[in-house]
Amino acid sequence: MWPNASAPRFGTFVARSIEALANHTDWEPVVINPIGLPPLALGRYREAKEAAVDGVENGVVVHRPTFRLLPKVGGRLNPRLIAKAVMPLGKRLHEEQPFDLVDAQFFYPDGPAAARIAAELSLPLSIKARGADIHYWGGRSYGAHALKTAAQQAAGLLSVSEALADDMAALGMDRAKIAIHRTGLDRDRFRPLGHTQLRNRLGNELGIEIGENDQLIATVGALIERKGQALVIKALTDLPDARLLLVGKGEVEASLRALARSEGVADRVHFLGSVDHDLLPIILSAADVMALPSASEGLANAWIEALACGTPLVITDAGGAREVVNTPAAGVIVARRTDAVREGIRLVMQNRRPPLEVAACVDVYSWVANGKALGAHYDRLVEG
Repeated sequence: MWPNASAPRFGTFVARSIEALANHTDWEPVVINPIGLPPLALGRYREAKEAAVDGVENGVVVHRPTFRLLPKVGGRLNPRLIAKAVMPLGKRLHEEQPFDLVDAQFFYPDGPAAARIAAELSLPLSIKARGADIHYWGGRSYGAHALKTAAQQAAGLLSVSEALADDMAALGMDRAKIAIHRTGLDRDRFRPLGHTQLRNRLGNELGIEIGENDQLIATVGALIERKGQALVIKALTDLPDARLLLVGKGEVEASLRALARSEGVADRVHFLGSVDHDLLPIILSAADVMALPSASEGLANAWIEALACGTPLVITDAGGAREVVNTPAAGVIVARRTDAVREGIRLVMQNRRPPLEVAACVDVYSWVANGKALGAHYDRLVEG
C-alpha cells in the first residue's frame, strides 16, 4: 500500500500518514514497498517491474523489492512469498541501523508477512486495519486464521473506526489491543471552493455541459461491486435533473456503462476514471451530494474529503458511517437499496446546509494529527 510509478495513486493515504509521522514526530520511518510480479511480467506487470526502484520520496526512504505473484490464485501464499523476498533486506537494514518496531499498514497480506519479519528480528509488531483487509480476507478460512495469528503476535493494533475494531474483535482479535487511528486530511486541498464559476470551470475541464439547474451527484471510489455505484445509476431514473460524476476505475466499469444505457441515463452518467488529485476537490465542491452506498467500509477517505469540500453524504450503514454522519449537516445514512439511495439524495438536496457548516463536521481530521497519533502509538509499543 504505497504509491509507485506504475500506480501513483495507490496507497496515497498511507504515504501521507507516514510522511506526517516523519515530519511531526521523532520517528524515522523506512518503507519497504514489495511489488508483486508474475513469472511473466507483461502488460501492467511490466510497468510494475519498471517501478520497482528504491529512492527517497518526500523525505521518506522507500525500498521496493519484488516477490513472486500468482495472480488470482496466490492469495493464500502471498504473506509467505512477501516475507521471503523482504527478509534479507530487512535483516541487512536492521544490521546497518537497528529498527525499533515493524509496522504493517494493511492487515492482509502485509500483516502476516510483517509478523514473520518481526519475529525473525525480535521486534514488536504493529498492524493497521482499514476495511477490506478485514471484511474480505476475514471471510476466508485461511485469511481469518492468518489475521488472528498475526494479531495475537502484535504488540498493538490500529483500526480506522470503532465499527471496524468491533469487526476485528468478532474475528477473535483482542479488542483491548486495538486503538482507533483515524485518517488524515489535506486541508489546503480539500476545502469548500465556492466561487461562482466553479461549475463552468469543471464542465470545461471535463468536457461536459453542466446546466445551471443541474443537480450534481459525485461518487468517488473504485468501480467494484462492493461500492454500490449501480444503485446510484438506477436512482437517476427518478432524478431527471441529476448528473452523476463517477470518479474511479475498476473491474465493473463495463457493466456499469451497460447499466446506464439500459436504464436510459447514459447521457447523464459521466465516467471520469482516476482524476488528478487537484481536480477532485473541484468535483466534490461543485457537487450537491456525494453518494457511496458501499456494502462494507472501514472509514472511507472519500467521505472525509467530500465533507471537507462542503458536500454532504448519502452513504449506507457500513463501517464507521455513524461515526462520520453524526449530524444532519453531514448528510444521511440510508438502506442499501435503489429507492433508499434516491430518497436520501432528494432529502439532502432539499435540506442543503452552508458548505462551511458541512466542512466543520470534519474539523478534527488532519494529516498532522494523524502523524502525531501514529507516533504516540509507536511510543506506547516500544515503551512496553
